[in-house]
Amino acid sequence: MNHHYHYRSVRKVTRARAATAVVAAILAVGAPMAAPAVAVGGVAHRQEASPIHQVVLQGAVNVRDLGGYGTYDGKRVRYGVAYRADALNRATDADVTTLSRLGLREVVDFRVPLELQYDGPDRLPAGLAPTARPVSDSGLYAQMLAAIGSKDPAKQDAMLGHGKAEALMRTVYQDFVSDPASRAQFGATLKDLAAGHGPLLFHCTSGKDRTGWESYVLLRALGVPDATAQQDYLASNGFRAAADAALRAGLKQSGMMQNPDLLIPLQEVRLDYLNAALAQLSAQYGDLYGYLTQGLGLSLGDLAALRSRLVS
Repeated sequence: MNHHYHYRSVRKVTRARAATAVVAAILAVGAPMAAPAVAVGGVAHRQEASPIHQVVLQGAVNVRDLGGYGTYDGKRVRYGVAYRADALNRATDADVTTLSRLGLREVVDFRVPLELQYDGPDRLPAGLAPTARPVSDSGLYAQMLAAIGSKDPAKQDAMLGHGKAEALMRTVYQDFVSDPASRAQFGATLKDLAAGHGPLLFHCTSGKDRTGWESYVLLRALGVPDATAQQDYLASNGFRAAADAALRAGLKQSGMMQNPDLLIPLQEVRLDYLNAALAQLSAQYGDLYGYLTQGLGLSLGDLAALRSRLVS
């Protein structure tokens, strides 16, 4: 027998087992899913300084590298492997050049056909075509279009006011977990990262709900603490604030909406929405590990490969 080859083989198996053990231990340590934020003046604050690296584009406002976050075992998520974004249909020529510098190998688009119909396809570097993985928004986009298009203040209030917009958002998030088709799309994207398809970027329309949930789940699977993953989720409010305010101002100025603030619950991310998904996850799968393996179809090998590729 070639003893050198035998040694290498044993070492590879040992490394694989160690990686799997680390994943299992981290998921066990990370079992509590809803550590509360500390609110100071209405803003959620975390102890860890934000490591967020924004990819600055002219035609999209919520494009970020998911790297930089610390894990339970003292390591960090690598920069330059996984990116989250809002839709890239308005990307300028300069944006396409910026995106090309990221060396992306895959762009996953979670938008449904109605969103593509209204907003248009992504503008990407040459040779890169989006992978269409539509995740249902539970009719959110259609309902928002219908409310705005009615131009009727009473109808808009009836559709979105009095807690109805918030209730719709909670339903959207619950469906991320309960809908088998949505789980398949989220799971396939995580499997692509595990298989080494990165650098990979995934996005929806605003880059905050479907993208926010996938980002949260990915970070937790990598061993990032719940409070830190929540911080990344909530950061969308800051990145989107100016663009969302401009949209509301434009709707009021054009006479489309008398009270565009009705849209704020649809434009924002809130822990209430995230917790709706987490409650559904707990009810269906018991814990994060159950959701990742039973719900999203990831094997322990997939989870170990995610850690190997995205954590150092």
